Amino acid sequence: MSQQAEEATAGGGRFPGVRSPTKDDRGDTAGTDASGRRTGLLVTVLLGALAAVPPMSMDMYLPALPEVTRTLDSTATTVQLTLTACLTGMALGQLVVGPMSDRWGRRRPLLAGLLTYIVAALMCAFAQSAEVLIGFRLLQGLAGSAGIVIARAVVRDLYDGLAMARFFSTLLLISSIAPIVAPIIGGQVLHVTDWRGIFLILAMIGMALTLLVWRRLPETLPPGRRQSGGVRAALWVMRGLFADRIFTGYVMTNGFTYGALFSYIAASPFIIQDIYGASPQTFSLLFGLNSLGLMIVGQINGKVLVGRVRLVKTLGCGLAVLALAGVVLLLVTAGAFGDVGTVPLAAGLFVMISALGLILPNTNALALMRTPHAAGSASALVGTSCFVMGAVASSLVSIAGKETAVPMAAVQLGSALAAIVSFLTLCRPWRNRPAEQPLRR
Repeated sequence: MSQQAEEATAGGGRFPGVRSPTKDDRGDTAGTDASGRRTGLLVTVLLGALAAVPPMSMDMYLPALPEVTRTLDSTATTVQLTLTACLTGMALGQLVVGPMSDRWGRRRPLLAGLLTYIVAALMCAFAQSAEVLIGFRLLQGLAGSAGIVIARAVVRDLYDGLAMARFFSTLLLISSIAPIVAPIIGGQVLHVTDWRGIFLILAMIGMALTLLVWRRLPETLPPGRRQSGGVRAALWVMRGLFADRIFTGYVMTNGFTYGALFSYIAASPFIIQDIYGASPQTFSLLFGLNSLGLMIVGQINGKVLVGRVRLVKTLGCGLAVLALAGVVLLLVTAGAFGDVGTVPLAAGLFVMISALGLILPNTNALALMRTPHAAGSASALVGTSCFVMGAVASSLVSIAGKETAVPMAAVQLGSALAAIVSFLTLCRPWRNRPAEQPLRR
């Protein structure tokens, strides 16, 4: 086997009952994709459900934001901080859970996180003030981070190269169901009870995931591949990951893309319902339609483009569409075309969110291809960048107020441009050499 092929499969272990694909990526991976593996349908769905914990935690709650504001006698800015707190928790939690999973395996940290998530959701349901709700949402985010960071690490344990890129598109398909279904469920729950019932449902979802992980998810990181040492060793590993310019470029590109996504998540309930006068149910349907676009484009990426078009080219195309949609949204919300109503805004948001289907699976795959020796820590850095930028973006939108949609569009466009700059200056996709070669341990 050539040196490049060896590097492309570095860090891969074995998994019972799986085979290795052989198709190459026209320059995206080197040689044979020898560490690719297959998982059963139930484990695939379970990993997708774990990756969907953040959108479930955020999106089911979105239609209730105006009601929470009224019930707790608070302000929209304060209540939006419940979103920021959850995002912050998910960002910080991954920095702890990721290295823990590299040291102790994937199952134990995941089960501990899910149990804590259940408790936090129940406490949110009984919160009597916005400040208490913010605190428990922070805890819920910290605990919920275990699902997404370990799901990515498990994928890196089992797959490499093109197989990993395709599997991330499959995860996007499954996890995209949550943004479609979650706000619709949240809107319907508000017909029969108040916003507290939404957190009771989240607690039940956490219980179901805990049971499935306990019964069905095998340990994918054998003891021989686990990291040794304590906090200092974990920090040293992360320092080494950040020293790789290309890995850092993909992390930053992914993070800024999430800035565009979460500014939409934080602002759209107030914009669609309060500014444009839509009902919670109408907002839920529009939100679900955008998620459906993301899901469809993600599947086009995984089933059609991967293996035919270089991952970096597909990623660049997605970033260009994201920025173009940001320009259009800024012009529409600023009144450049007059009072055009809801349809142009909804159309622009649909294009923007759909473009993420070309960006998110590929940035995750391209970043983790380089880090077979520390998948948990690398997954933590990728995920933390997402939620840090998400928290910053949602805070900027909330500070700007809810009287106009311009702040949302401005943050989205700025995030898209920052993602493009990171991609071009750090990843340098025009280079001929395979930018996705993994790092040596």
